[in-house]
Amino acid sequence: MLREQLQSKIHKAQVTEANVAYVGSITIDNDLLEKINLWPGQKVLVVSNTSGARLETYVIKGPPGSGIICINGAAAHLIKAKEEVIIIGFAFSETPIEAKCILVDEKNKFVKYL
Repeated sequence: MLREQLQSKIHKAQVTEANVAYVGSITIDNDLLEKINLWPGQKVLVVSNTSGARLETYVIKGPPGSGIICINGAAAHLIKAKEEVIIIGFAFSETPIEAKCILVDEKNKFVKYL
C-alpha cells in the first residue's frame, strides 16, 4: 500500500516576495531545493507561522544563493512578503521515508538539518 509521507521540510523560511500577477506556484532558492530533494513541479504545502494560512502549490526553481521564497499567483493573497513559513513536501512510498528537514535563517540560508 502506498502511503503519503513527509519527504522534505524547510522550517522558518521568510517570504521575500508575493506576486499576485504571476500564474501560481512558489519560487524557492535552488540551493534549498537541492538540500531537501524537492523538484521543480513537485506539490508542496506552505504553512504561514505568521497568519496561520495554509495552501498547496507547486515548486519553481529560483536562482541558487538568492534566498528567494516567492509566493506567486492567487496564493499571494493568503501569504504575504515578510511572513515566516514552513514549506513541506510529501512523497508516496510503500516503505518509511527518512525525511530531509532543514532550518534556515532570516535570509533563507541553510543553518542545519533538523
